[in-house]
Amino acid sequence: MTDICNTFSTIVAEAVSGSHVIKIAGYSRIKVLLRNGESLTSIPFSVAGHSWTIRFYPNGDSAESQDYLSFYLILDSANSYDVKVIFSFELLGKNGRSVSSYSFTTDLRTFSYKGSLWGYNKFIHQTVLEESSAHLRDDSFSIRCDIKVFKEIYSQETKGVHSKFVEVPPSNLHQHLGNLLDSMDGSDVVFEVREERFSAHRCVLAARSSVFKAELLGTMKEKADGAIQVDDMEPGVFKSLLHFIYTDSLDTMAQEDQSRDEASEEEDLVMAQHLLVAADRYNVERLKLICEEKLCESIDSSMVATSLALAEQHNCNGLKEACFEFLASPSNLLEMMASDGYDHLKTSCPAVLKELTTRFLPAETKASEEITIGLYN
Repeated sequence: MTDICNTFSTIVAEAVSGSHVIKIAGYSRIKVLLRNGESLTSIPFSVAGHSWTIRFYPNGDSAESQDYLSFYLILDSANSYDVKVIFSFELLGKNGRSVSSYSFTTDLRTFSYKGSLWGYNKFIHQTVLEESSAHLRDDSFSIRCDIKVFKEIYSQETKGVHSKFVEVPPSNLHQHLGNLLDSMDGSDVVFEVREERFSAHRCVLAARSSVFKAELLGTMKEKADGAIQVDDMEPGVFKSLLHFIYTDSLDTMAQEDQSRDEASEEEDLVMAQHLLVAADRYNVERLKLICEEKLCESIDSSMVATSLALAEQHNCNGLKEACFEFLASPSNLLEMMASDGYDHLKTSCPAVLKELTTRFLPAETKASEEITIGLYN
C-alpha cells in the first residue's frame, strides 16, 4: 500500500494600506492665484513607514492639461528606495463617499527615491467640477488617496484545508422581523398617523424603545388599548421609524448611487431631519446617531441653520460641533445668515447664536465684527 503525503504552501505578498484625504477649500480663489504649472502640496503623511505628500495643480501641470486639475502622489522619505505601490485618487461626493466616475486606480508603480511621483495630469475637467454642486460645495471639494505599499514576497508552509461540509449562513433575523412587520401577522397594536394606520407588535416595539415600552406595557398601557394617535409626524416618517425598529436598517436615505439626482439627495436630508426628531422622541438611539451622522456629512450654507437648531433642540452634540466647525469660516457664517433657516434659528435657539458669537469674538478682524453685529440685527 502506498502512503500519500500532501503538503501545502502559500506565497504571500505582504502589503500595508493607508489613506489620506485632502480638502481643497476656496477652490475658485486658488484657481485664480495659481497659473498653469503651479501647484500646492499637502502636509506629509505616513503609510507603511514611508512619508508621502499629494501635489495639486488647479490649472493643470502642463500646457496639455491646462483645463484640468492634476493630482500626484510623491514619495517624501529621504531613505526610501524602490517602493512598490498601487494607489488611487478618488473624488468624494457630498456625503463623503467616492464618486465612481472620478475614481482612478493605478497599476503597480515603483517610487525609486525621494521626490518620485506618479499621478493623473487630467484627473477632472475644470468645467465638470465647477458646474456640479454634487462635486463642488461651498467652493470646496475633497480628494482621497488610498495607498497600498507592498513590503515583501515570501513563501510559507500551510496546513491542508478540508472542504467544509457545513456552511453556516449569516444571520437573517432582520429579514424575518421585516417580513413580520409587512405581513402584520400576530399584530396587536395599531397606530394612526394623519388618518393612515400602521399595525405592529407590542413586544417588538417595547424591546427596541423605552418610550414604546412605557406606552404599551407600562403604566400607560390602559390608555393604549385603542388605536394610538401619533401627532406631529408624517406617515412616511413613522413608517421608516417602524422599519428601523424591526430591521435595524433604513428603507430611506439610500446608499451612494451615481444615478441619483440632487433632488433625491435633498429628499434624503429632509428625511434624516424628520427621522432624527422621531428617533429622539421614541429614544431609538442608534437611529438618531445614523441621522446625525448623515446631517454632519451634508452640511452646507443653505441647511446649516436648520441643522444647528435641530442639534440644540435634540441634544446632538456631534452635529452641533460640525455646524460650528463649518461656521468658523466668516464667509460661511454670512451665507448662513442669508439662508431661509436663519430666522427660525434666531427665534428658537438664541442661546446658540450667543455661543457662536463668543467663539468667534477673539478673532479681531473686521469680518468677525460685522458678523457679531449681524447676529443680533
